[in-house]
This record gives sequence, C-alpha cells and structure tokens, in this order.
Amino acid sequence: MEIWTGFIVGLVGSMHCVGMCGPIALALPVFGETQFKVLIGRLLYNLGRVVTYSVLGALFGLFGQRLILFGLQQNLSIIIGSIILLYILIPRKLKNRIAEIYFYKTTVSLIKSVFSKLISRKTNSSLFSIGLLNGILPCGFVYVGIAGATSTGDWIKGAAYMALFGLGTLPIMFTTDMVGKIITFDLRKRINKLIPAFAAVLAVLFILRGLNLGIPYVSPKFEKPKPQAVQPEVDCCH
Repeated sequence: MEIWTGFIVGLVGSMHCVGMCGPIALALPVFGETQFKVLIGRLLYNLGRVVTYSVLGALFGLFGQRLILFGLQQNLSIIIGSIILLYILIPRKLKNRIAEIYFYKTTVSLIKSVFSKLISRKTNSSLFSIGLLNGILPCGFVYVGIAGATSTGDWIKGAAYMALFGLGTLPIMFTTDMVGKIITFDLRKRINKLIPAFAAVLAVLFILRGLNLGIPYVSPKFEKPKPQAVQPEVDCCH
C-alpha cells in the first residue's frame, strides 16, 4: 500500500472520528489567558493522537515485514481486504454485541476513567496524554489504517503511513476542538453513509494487490525477497 494513501484514509475517516471522539474533544478543558495558549493545547492533544498512531504503525509494519520474509505478502493483502469487507457486511446488531464483550467494555471504561482524571488537571501535558490515550480507543477506521501500515511491510513505512493517517484526521478534528459543533449531526450522518463505500474500495484494492496481476499501482507484481548470499570464510594470514 502506498504510504500517501494513509492521509486519504485519515481524511475520509475523520468524519467517523468526529462521531466517536468528538465528545472527548469537546470535553477538553479550556485554560490559558490567550487564544494562542488554547491553540497550543489543542495542537498537543492532536499531536498525542498522531504519536500513538505512528507507534502502532511501526509495530504493525514490523509484523508485516516478518510475514513478507516468509513469503506471505500476497496472502496478507488478500486477508486484510477480506476482513475489511467482512466487517462492512456484518449487521449492526452483531457489531453492537461485539461492543458488549466484557474485555472491550472494561478496556474502554478504564481509558475513560483515566480521561476524566487527566481532564481535571488542566495542563498541556495532560492534553498531550489524553491524545496519546485517544489513539488506542477501539475504532474501525483506525483498524483500516493499521491494515494499511501492516501491508507496507516495513516498520518505518508503517510508522509514516499511520502518521499521515493521523495528520489526515487533523483538519476536521482540530476544527471541532476549536470551534465546537461546527459539523451538524445530519451532515455527519450523510457522510457516514459514504464511509462503508470508501472502505469497500480500499478492501478491493487490498485484494487486487494480493492477486499479483501485474497492474501498476493497483496490483503490482510481488518480488520474493532474495536470500542473502553467505560470504565464504577467509582464513587470515598472520
């Protein structure tokens, strides 16, 4: 997956982010004597999210790199695309049941309790920490971004992919932080209807990429990593 697509995924998914993380952003404390200090605080919050996304991208990029070494890059791409399609097709009722799983609910509740403590502190460091935690909240579009980072097959590229993903969410999330409910519920609802279609296009691209059809940018030919030649040992003369 091309690294720059991470920004597109983040930009499109940011409408979904407003619905999921918007309440957290709107609950952030406002402190400081000037608007500039408020601006810095909101930037630190969003920077925290980008840092967490980048770390996740590096970890999953490294995981993808290991799979490539075993010659599983094509299978990985097809599996990722299939999982995204499956998630889109799963009925909402079943998704709600998954959200009711004990581990899921416990994790979210724990993170929210930490949010409350950090919000009460009203410091720039607490805003940055809130952003860091925000990045690990369960989110379908973050999972799509992670899938893209995994497919890069490199921890540096994976980190860059997810950093661009986070930057893609920045325009709308930052505007929501600063202005408030600038995006109405009706507008968000309409855009959210297009998000599954966008995710489906990404899923198809993942699958085509794994089919190794030799189509430039869409389904390029995979090159199996060549084993490194073992250098013969040379006896040193003394």
